[in-house]
Amino acid sequence: MSAPDTSQGTSGTPDWAARADDAARSVTRYFGRRLLFLPGTLLAASIRPSKRFPFQPWNYWWQAHYVDCLVDAGLRELASGSRFDGRDHPSAGRLASRLVTSIRLRNSLRYVNSYYDDMAWLALATLRLDGLAERANKPGRGRNARLQKSLSPQFESASTDDMGGGTFWSTRRDFKNTPATAPVALYFARTGKPQRAQDLLDWLDATLFERTRGLYLDGARIQEGKLVLAEEIYTYNQGPVLGALLELGGAANLARAAALVGSVAEHLTVHGPDTQGRLVLRGEGTGDRGLFSGILVRYLALAAEDMRLSATTRTTARRLVLDTAEALWAGRTVRTVRRDEADDDDGWLVFSTEPQRPAAETYPAGTAVELSTQLQAWMVLEAAARVR
Repeated sequence: MSAPDTSQGTSGTPDWAARADDAARSVTRYFGRRLLFLPGTLLAASIRPSKRFPFQPWNYWWQAHYVDCLVDAGLRELASGSRFDGRDHPSAGRLASRLVTSIRLRNSLRYVNSYYDDMAWLALATLRLDGLAERANKPGRGRNARLQKSLSPQFESASTDDMGGGTFWSTRRDFKNTPATAPVALYFARTGKPQRAQDLLDWLDATLFERTRGLYLDGARIQEGKLVLAEEIYTYNQGPVLGALLELGGAANLARAAALVGSVAEHLTVHGPDTQGRLVLRGEGTGDRGLFSGILVRYLALAAEDMRLSATTRTTARRLVLDTAEALWAGRTVRTVRRDEADDDDGWLVFSTEPQRPAAETYPAGTAVELSTQLQAWMVLEAAARVR
């Protein structure tokens, strides 16, 4: 059934912070679980309902984006002075810290894994978590510093001159792609290595930028002595490129960022009679793809607020964020929750895998729901709460 909408502001405009809180509660209450019943731990189940947690497939990078979403909620908590799940529940920042610890426990007592993009997403999320702790006057005790010390050499090692530059996707070192290179570039930009970041962005522009549409292809590998491109174009690949361009700044990078926002609006939105002129990003499906559009929206929100960009570009970015958020919110549904499945709630919000389709279609009643798609919706609603 449809969920009632109680999140209109006093002026009749959407209360995006309230909507983000609703999404945050749905994910943390319904997917969040202790790891092996250990106190002070937190991981999210990959799919619900399921009786197999914690023995479900391990999705390291989904958990990294869970950290990022909790940081978003934590920043709003600081601004509002109230917790997203009420004063009797832990703060978002505390949950994020538990999650970072639990990722290490679940990942065989280490943060390193076989995929450099996975590690980059976690490294970026924990940088933001450290920033949240500083703003809350609760600096960490070195745990995240140790994480950065563990992962930074991985990014240096994976960013080589093979194929002219870029970052390898995995420890197999046979494929370099945008999903690894872009977040690693953003990480370098945010940790005082601007030239390393610029070199990676320049490689992306020279090797994987498809000039006809103005978007970045997926990757490249060497086959029989020749460079062969993986020519798929995904929404999420554009996001961290945009973020790194904005982080580094400078006239050339900002011009590329503005052009990228325009290309996203032209080529990665849903077109048809039902869109009514809105700029709604296309959905990419389930599984890992269930996060793709949400990741792009996260960085579009940065562009929407960046005064170095033109008013036209900022307006386009803002429309992409808010129109996609509105589509996801309008298509949500609510499910009844048994008392043994949630602490103190009698229902949970389910969001669609694709913004342009209602959740009742993509997740019919009785079907299991994947964490990735719900994190995506939460991420988009948090982005909408940030733009003005």
